Amino acid sequence: MENTNLQDYSHKRFNILTGEWVLVSPHRAKRPWQGQNEEISTEKRPEHDESCYLCARNTRISGDVNPDYKDVFVFTNDFAALQKDSPTFNVNDGLFQAKSETGICKVICFSPDHSKSLAEMEVEDIAKVVKAWQEEYTELGNNDMINYVQIFENKGAVMGCSNPHPHGQIWSQSTLPNEVDKKDKHQKAYFDKNNSSLLGDYLQQELKAKERIIFENEDFVVLIPFWAVWPFESMIAPKKVKKNILELSDVEAKNYAEAISVITKAYDKLFNTSFPYSSGIHQAPTNGEANEHWHFHMSFYPPLLRSATVKKFMVGYEMFGSPQRDITAEIAAKRLKDLV
Repeated sequence: MENTNLQDYSHKRFNILTGEWVLVSPHRAKRPWQGQNEEISTEKRPEHDESCYLCARNTRISGDVNPDYKDVFVFTNDFAALQKDSPTFNVNDGLFQAKSETGICKVICFSPDHSKSLAEMEVEDIAKVVKAWQEEYTELGNNDMINYVQIFENKGAVMGCSNPHPHGQIWSQSTLPNEVDKKDKHQKAYFDKNNSSLLGDYLQQELKAKERIIFENEDFVVLIPFWAVWPFESMIAPKKVKKNILELSDVEAKNYAEAISVITKAYDKLFNTSFPYSSGIHQAPTNGEANEHWHFHMSFYPPLLRSATVKKFMVGYEMFGSPQRDITAEIAAKRLKDLV
């Protein structure tokens, strides 16, 4: 049964994966908004844009010409944040500490159709994207230099996306990034103590409570995490423990694609706009270890708060104190579930 105190009074919720707290202030959801309003893009994009660096047959800024691809296209980022040929070095000068970091960054075009997003693609086509993710996780992870593969997407100008063509990125590197390192440690500590998956046990509790579930099929659950920070943050996770996306069968991969389709479509319906977000997959490192404690999951962090034009800003207290949200996870889940 839903705890009414959680819907009426300020409180903190604990993120079991990172060990951090989020402040929830449900009473603030009633306050009037007099802040910034984002502009809604009404641009109708063509299927092919001759000025787009990601469209098929077009020339990128590097001078390379994209092939006439028909579904998914992956290439090495022309402006990679990580360099695979960086020299190995360490700086250990008192309190000045630094060390070299190497990696490989790639861009993945989800579709040759410039006008589409994942929400507008067929499940069968999203399944091809999942297949490409699996292939890249394998290829990059088999590189001795790479110990982690981060798959993510930034959708919408408000999330810093500089090109509207449907695409994501894959950054792989020699060490674990901060967020992954936190989740690695907390999942391992729980596994060592209980000999079970932290996220798997959490999902069982969520499936029993049925307060934050948006959608489920045979293999996957889409939910608003109890500790969600962003107003309509969501998570997709497999019901069975899967360390990484390589452990998915073809049927499971198809059901994963369905879950992605459902949540992205629901987002677009929520405020009747192409919903911006950052999404990413957290999964087992590729460091050659067993990583039995890992349970892969995909998170969506959308910034919209009350409408297509009102954005949640992470400033002030969020920057200097801790994350804070007004809409409770339960209210967000109900609103999205009603759109599925």
